[in-house]
Amino acid sequence: MLLSFVRRPLYYRQEIALPTIITHSVVAVSSAWGYRSGKETLKFWILSIACSILPDADVIGYRWLYIPYDHFFGHRGFFHSPFFAALLSILIVCIFYRKKVIFSNQWLKYVLYFFILAASHGLLDALTNGGQGIALLSPISNDRYFFPWTPIEVSPLNVKAFLSQRGFTVLKSELLWIWVPSLLIVIFLKIKRNKRMTCV
Repeated sequence: MLLSFVRRPLYYRQEIALPTIITHSVVAVSSAWGYRSGKETLKFWILSIACSILPDADVIGYRWLYIPYDHFFGHRGFFHSPFFAALLSILIVCIFYRKKVIFSNQWLKYVLYFFILAASHGLLDALTNGGQGIALLSPISNDRYFFPWTPIEVSPLNVKAFLSQRGFTVLKSELLWIWVPSLLIVIFLKIKRNKRMTCV
């Protein structure tokens, strides 16, 4: 299994590695723009952003409820897994899109869309160059993993540290590896849409 080659041992540190909430939101907005059909409401955009950043709610448990980092519900544990992303996407669609017929094409499209957004959080965190890894196989396994390539700089949760030179370095890293690719995807989709409309 590929992930077994990139697993790193657990260790404690003061910084928690993750792309910033801002960057997760950028991914959400660019994804929403690519998905939109022109009929989406403000609710759709808000849910997209919320879905992309919600996995980091486990920071509350780590920082203020003293849940150990390597605990099942610790930071970057179960809530960062694709399994949780699947549960979250189904829950969101069942609550906020109740009028959609369950298992209809539209229902499945929304579930898949929100799943990709929620799952992207853990996958992006697995590209960071520090921390304790992501429980990508949870709940089957609580082992933490990184991808073999980790170009994204570790982002400190401490606000003071984030407003320092360290924070600027993190933003530059995320700008290069996440913001720019997201923008290019949006531009590509816009050009593709315009061509399709021209042909029609």
